[in-house]
Amino acid sequence: MDLVDIIAEKYFLGQEFLTWLWYKSEERGGAVELPGIGDLTVAFEKHIILEYGDGDSFEKVICQGLQAELREARTGLRMGKKLEQARILLARGEYEWNLTVKASRFEFKSVKVPKTMSDGEESDDPEAVEGRILEKIGMYEEILHLVDELFRLYLTVRLSESWGAELDRIRAWINDS
Repeated sequence: MDLVDIIAEKYFLGQEFLTWLWYKSEERGGAVELPGIGDLTVAFEKHIILEYGDGDSFEKVICQGLQAELREARTGLRMGKKLEQARILLARGEYEWNLTVKASRFEFKSVKVPKTMSDGEESDDPEAVEGRILEKIGMYEEILHLVDELFRLYLTVRLSESWGAELDRIRAWINDS
């Protein structure tokens, strides 16, 4: 089996992760508890893409609007469509990140990192420039770490004996919209 076949076989994991994360974000009013880190605010925002079917009967549905208006996307889940892409806000402490996650390849698009203390500085001093660059890199590393930890939590639940009960709660959440 080559790499392309392995990716195609595991395609569903990204979609299932995004669906699980959406459910988890609403389960506790936007807070998801990460072991060893604490609460992380997770909010699905304005833009979700759902997919359905294969080959000639493949369709894509774009759901846009305010968070409260994402009921259309939940209706799509109820109809068997899969969550393929979502715009997500993650917040920890005073920092907020916005990113779009594409489920099939688990790729991040349009990543927006928080404003930092040095964003307003306009110094040409090489050390100040280096400091601003390192601070931005640190913010990108932090968002990668947080998403990795969310995925680790998902996998821990997914591979545990409690997955059946979690799946029942997700189905109830989908059907409750």
